[in-house]
Amino acid sequence: MVAVGLTASDVPSSIRSVGIVVAAAALAGLTAACASTGAVPKPFPGATSPAPPGTAPAGAGDRPGTAHRPTLGPTESYALVGTALALRGSPYRDGGSDPAGFDCSGFTQYVFAQHGVQLPREVRDQFRFGRSVAPRELAPGDLVFFSTTASGATHVAIAVGGDEFVHAPTSSGVVRVEHLSSSYWAPRYLGARRIWN
Repeated sequence: MVAVGLTASDVPSSIRSVGIVVAAAALAGLTAACASTGAVPKPFPGATSPAPPGTAPAGAGDRPGTAHRPTLGPTESYALVGTALALRGSPYRDGGSDPAGFDCSGFTQYVFAQHGVQLPREVRDQFRFGRSVAPRELAPGDLVFFSTTASGATHVAIAVGGDEFVHAPTSSGVVRVEHLSSSYWAPRYLGARRIWN
């Protein structure tokens, strides 16, 4: 599988002009630090654009979670994705949660912390945080979950936009961008959670 990255030239000029970098997140589920929730995975139907303004997001009545969750708007979510993309190439490290090495949930926790959002440490806890997002409403900055090593959420990543996510994969990898629709990730897609409003 080839890692895909975004450069400034890949971002439309209308987005570059306001200093926004779009990034997708997803974390590799082949890590020991990723824990299972027991949920059954469903295939990812394909990448789509976010819901139109004024549309109620899926899971709007979900509990917001127990960790601190400040409100982030779309601009901040793009900045968050930029932070995640800037960490591409960081090595995988089991239990890692800083640029010296990340596991999947350590990566998402670190990126969100850089923007004032405290996420739980474990994948299964992050999967219960925020609110559920339907695949057709997936937007940059959403957490994307996969079932890889066991049933339930065992891997987490950050949606970049379109069909891409950024994550910290297995021990033989580095933080990189991949496609939700790939033959490996699509059947392992479990769901997404929105931490920002």
